[in-house]
Amino acid sequence: MTFLSRPRTAFWADIRFVIGIVLVALSIAGVWLLVSSAGRTTPVLQAGRTIVQGEALVSGDFQVVEVGLGQLTDDYLAPQDLEPGMVAGRTLIEGELVPSSALSNAESRRTTTIVVESSTGIPAEVSAGTVVELWQAPPLEDGRSYDAPRILAGDVIVSSVVEEEGMLSTDATTVEVVIDRADVAEVLAAITGGSVLSVVPVGSTP
Repeated sequence: MTFLSRPRTAFWADIRFVIGIVLVALSIAGVWLLVSSAGRTTPVLQAGRTIVQGEALVSGDFQVVEVGLGQLTDDYLAPQDLEPGMVAGRTLIEGELVPSSALSNAESRRTTTIVVESSTGIPAEVSAGTVVELWQAPPLEDGRSYDAPRILAGDVIVSSVVEEEGMLSTDATTVEVVIDRADVAEVLAAITGGSVLSVVPVGSTP
């Protein structure tokens, strides 16, 4: 009598079939998770205006937008993250999403604002957030002329510009600037000492 042995490949074929089904299922799940993650949005703060370095951050300066940041979500400021005492660690441009790295606190701030009058006026493109230099021309002993202009403070940030209007207006322009606290005494001394000040965009000459 002849006995027919059962083919031994059937078991391995079943295993390969099951593994194939598992791999297909994992692939489908991975694609679904990727699509689901790509479509998920997170509320973050967007600057509603240009905010200069050292300026206090308040809710009215921002709007909440829904964006898909994926794994970068923690790198940006959410509405609930805005706390009293926060200041801009750098200038934030209008429309920019607010990164957490651009924040500072008032206690660690090394800058302050001061108002100066630029005797020569300033270019039209100078606005809030523009980096400028303060130049001074100290008065000479005769009281009628001035010494050669020299840099008084560099890397100064314009906070706001006030154009003089009316019949009595001159070419002078009043500018509020953000400067390092270490430069305040020298700038005030130049103002009270009668120096002529000029606000000059970086890269220009007075």
